[in-house]
Amino acid sequence: MLMLMMSMNAMAQKTYKVSKDSTDGGLIFNGTITFNDLENEPSFIWLKNGKMEYRPDEKNLKLLQFYLPQYTMVVFLGTWCDDSHNLIPKLEKVLEYCRYPKTKLTMYGVDRDKTNIGGEYKKYGITNVPTIILFKDDAEVGRITETVKTSIEADLSAMIQQDMEGHQPH
Repeated sequence: MLMLMMSMNAMAQKTYKVSKDSTDGGLIFNGTITFNDLENEPSFIWLKNGKMEYRPDEKNLKLLQFYLPQYTMVVFLGTWCDDSHNLIPKLEKVLEYCRYPKTKLTMYGVDRDKTNIGGEYKKYGITNVPTIILFKDDAEVGRITETVKTSIEADLSAMIQQDMEGHQPH
């Protein structure tokens, strides 16, 4: 089974390119990426450490566990960016806790100019990273840009609560 999974991974086509950052020598992932892509890069210790150290609050996690799977999410990040290094591990931990379906998450790595292979940054109006955009039925519900107001789970919960209030029958 393990060999089959390894060969399937080898056959999976990379949808991003990796380049060396001329500013700090780190790696820049540009294009469509997954958390697995990030986790498989040994130099991205910020992801593992950030996830390990983060303690999300239970109240918001319970709401997200129930409601978040009803939404899709688009995430833009820079593997070179301190704000991404801070927020993306926390997002991953929250999504894992909520058992958020990976099929509902699309993630893009961008270069220092905030552009990506495929040009999706234009469609979503990306000017800063990370940017986390929440959608319900293809309509944008809200976004987190660069930093959170309270915490990743509290900000996502607030977006969902606001969305639900906006769709209540009168």
